[in-house]
Amino acid sequence: MATIHHFDHGWITPTISYVLSVLGSMLGLTCAVRFRSASVRSERIWWLVLASLSIGGTAIWSMHFVAMMGFNVDGTPIRYDVGLTAASAILAVVAVGVGLAIALLGKGARNLRIILGGIVAGLGVAAMHYTGMAAMKLNGDVSYGMTLVGASIGIAVVAAAVALWLAVTVRSPLVIFVAALVMGVAVNGMHFTGMFAMSVSSLPSAGDLPGATASGMLVPIGVAVVFGIIALAYVLMSAPTEEDRAASAYLAQRREEAAARAPQPTAPRDPSSLASANWTYRDRSSR
Repeated sequence: MATIHHFDHGWITPTISYVLSVLGSMLGLTCAVRFRSASVRSERIWWLVLASLSIGGTAIWSMHFVAMMGFNVDGTPIRYDVGLTAASAILAVVAVGVGLAIALLGKGARNLRIILGGIVAGLGVAAMHYTGMAAMKLNGDVSYGMTLVGASIGIAVVAAAVALWLAVTVRSPLVIFVAALVMGVAVNGMHFTGMFAMSVSSLPSAGDLPGATASGMLVPIGVAVVFGIIALAYVLMSAPTEEDRAASAYLAQRREEAAARAPQPTAPRDPSSLASANWTYRDRSSR
């Protein structure tokens, strides 16, 4: 068995991956709050998409990719299939989006919807993880311990259900921050549990491995993640909150009340009718 290193760069990669999980969870939960306060269908869809990108793309998939930067196996280079890597990212966003839609859309049986959404999202997140691992190419045979694989899937489902419950219930910024810290622990726990289930049997080198290096994909993915986070933060700061809508409605009501109390201007009379009235008055006076 080859020696596997999960923290080849020390604690830098797990620290950055945890920060990404917390940041993506905060943005996603805030988008979920905006979803619940939106009254227009298009706005609700918009916030649902942004929440899916925040949680699925940043909190889960970006965390996975950064954590893989610290993964190394003695005696073999590591390359990544770009197509499968991109597919794992799409899988994470879609799975979280479907789970959020199940949990947030609808009014009845909330707990049941959260459980169903958590199962769908959790299985999708686990599929994302193992799809990302399948994208990895090295000189060796990869195998997994089924006990830890099952544990990682269980953690993913429970973490997803908790995340959906938080998305449905939390509102306070402080609670969102604490919830994001907990979600960061859960997401990283799922990832590293799945990683520790992995073992590699070394094989002789058969030439150059196909695919891209992790460092080669770091710049485009890093730029996309950074600009995505900035864009999400800008959208959240610029979009009107529930308090802003309430204030606008209050001001509009006050303007309507003021307009109703104001005296109505009298309509100008027709000059021809005034002249007719004047001649009638003179005629009566002469009599």
